[in-house]
Amino acid sequence: MIEVSNLCKEFSLNKKQMQEIGVKEKSLKVLHDVSFTCQPGRVYSLLGPNGAGKTTTLRIIATILRATSGTVKVGGINLNEDPSAARAKMGFLTGTTGLYERLTPNEMVKYFGKLNGMDDKLIEDRKDRLYSLLGMHDFANKRIGKLSTGMKQKVSITRTMIHDPEVVVFDEPTSGLDVITAKNIIELIRDCKDQGKTVIFSSHIMSEVDLLCDDLGIIHDGRILFNDTMENFRKQMQTENLTEEFIHIVTQNEPV
Repeated sequence: MIEVSNLCKEFSLNKKQMQEIGVKEKSLKVLHDVSFTCQPGRVYSLLGPNGAGKTTTLRIIATILRATSGTVKVGGINLNEDPSAARAKMGFLTGTTGLYERLTPNEMVKYFGKLNGMDDKLIEDRKDRLYSLLGMHDFANKRIGKLSTGMKQKVSITRTMIHDPEVVVFDEPTSGLDVITAKNIIELIRDCKDQGKTVIFSSHIMSEVDLLCDDLGIIHDGRILFNDTMENFRKQMQTENLTEEFIHIVTQNEPV
């Protein structure tokens, strides 16, 4: 489970940044009392336009950033009190792979398995399952630097999932990928749900949200505008489809 309560985040600005953004304040508040809960065995989708605060929220959950105020609990662990223990329960995947290009997928995955305290047999068992799910056996021993973008993303997925995390955070994981690789990621998210994992993901692709989402949060200008089940979202829709309804909710809350 992920429990986010009254989350706020401010970034300090230098003079150059203040000029570039066009503000006089020395800090920029990007999250305002954000609260929501992600349940095990359900997929929570966090939607919002660019700059809404999605990635900042997900990076705080993943312990990459630290909140200015508020609390986040992952699997019952308060991130402010024990971020290392919370990280051990999590997998975090973005569209940016950040892989070591001189290693092979096998070397990369084993390295991260060892970082998570796994023995060789457990690494091999988990790796074989993920390779089969994602179709990776054919390039398992090629240098990562020679792989396609889609192949690299599959390596990144396996690295993220090798320790069988109970909580998985996906930040636009299919961005820029071909339809086959994107389909693999969709299948992985479904597999995580079937295993009872807690899944939170952000996406700009409404068809993915429609396929996967159990619960929905819409964030804009650092504030949660909608936080409920996908079923209730559909019931209250005032437009014909998800994309139009998302735009309607966001534009209704644009600053005057």
